[in-house]
Amino acid sequence: MVPAESETHQSELTHAQLATSETTQSYWENGYLLLPGLFDSEALSRFEERFLEIASGRSEAPEGMIVMQDVMVARGAIQAKTPIHAVNKILSFENDPILFRYSRDPKLVEVAQSLIGEGLATISTNVFNKPPGVDGRHPLHQDLRYFKLRPADKIVGTWTAISACSRENGCLAVIPRSHRGGLAQHTDPGWEYVNYGFFAAEGIDLDARVHLEMQPGDTVLLHPMLIHGSGRNQSAACRRAISTHYASTDCQRPPGKRKREPVMRRIS
Repeated sequence: MVPAESETHQSELTHAQLATSETTQSYWENGYLLLPGLFDSEALSRFEERFLEIASGRSEAPEGMIVMQDVMVARGAIQAKTPIHAVNKILSFENDPILFRYSRDPKLVEVAQSLIGEGLATISTNVFNKPPGVDGRHPLHQDLRYFKLRPADKIVGTWTAISACSRENGCLAVIPRSHRGGLAQHTDPGWEYVNYGFFAAEGIDLDARVHLEMQPGDTVLLHPMLIHGSGRNQSAACRRAISTHYASTDCQRPPGKRKREPVMRRIS
């Protein structure tokens, strides 16, 4: 099944279709694959509660985890309503047994393996928190901009909605088939407030965007060359999602000086 293209996209794929040739064909043709209801409410509640414990300061972040404030809060442009409203995301949850259940989930691992092979390692993990009242946009970009591992076809990103994601609260937007081009030049988007490490791909046709409105538990898999981003949260509540990037254990890192080794965990 090849996803229909419209301003708002909804997939009709079921769990029984997770690793079929139809779904993998859709991924390779379009650069992304949307799977509804992959995670149940019980799992999402565990991830949500653990995020709230860490973001609120009720629980200490495990070793290696980074709790990142939104740039507008960090610069004093706004006063966050609560400590949770100050957080843009948490990075590197490999050492957190509750959150890392996401990356080890058998259903998620199965579909990732169907796309990039049996041997998997995580190379990036995040919980995204998009609070209202801040700019909070993530410019259109390609994830491969952040990774040194190659080849790109042996890397896949996963992004699961913890809360409902809509145009109003800044859902993901993708440009179908943009993974077929090369790695674009990325620059500062030139906005007044840009969160650390957020770069924008140049020369993008904004009219080609497809907005992915998702319900809690829906999961999208993203090719690392796919151009995607998200908008402002103009609702009254935070919008949250959890994410992992997997790389095949066949991936290689080019020789040369390495400023920082990625956090990697072998999954399969």
